[in-house]
Amino acid sequence: MKVRTKVWIDNDHGNVIFGTGRLRMLEAIDRLGSMNKAAQELNMSYRALWGRIKSTEERLGTKVLFTKPGGGKGGGSALTPAGKRLLEDYKRLKGRIVKVADQEFQKIFGVKNVHEK
Repeated sequence: MKVRTKVWIDNDHGNVIFGTGRLRMLEAIDRLGSMNKAAQELNMSYRALWGRIKSTEERLGTKVLFTKPGGGKGGGSALTPAGKRLLEDYKRLKGRIVKVADQEFQKIFGVKNVHEK
């Protein structure tokens, strides 16, 4: 028996700003330097990835990516300082929430929660 948690951030209208899926997108873009390569790795269309990134930027009111057009001829994408901060802050928030959920689970159910890595 184990407790599971899912953490995402909404705006006041209930629209998703950031969560695990967008975390994976930004991590892939950061690692690969390309939205197209990130979309391929995540098995999603470039358009879907770009749409989610744009909606996050609009809802936050700040850019999370620098983009340079050019495709295979020198284009690419990189996280802005705000994008890097968003990744780190979200991971820190999620880690704290999971820790508290695990502690409460153990107190209430008397069972230690073991996370799969």
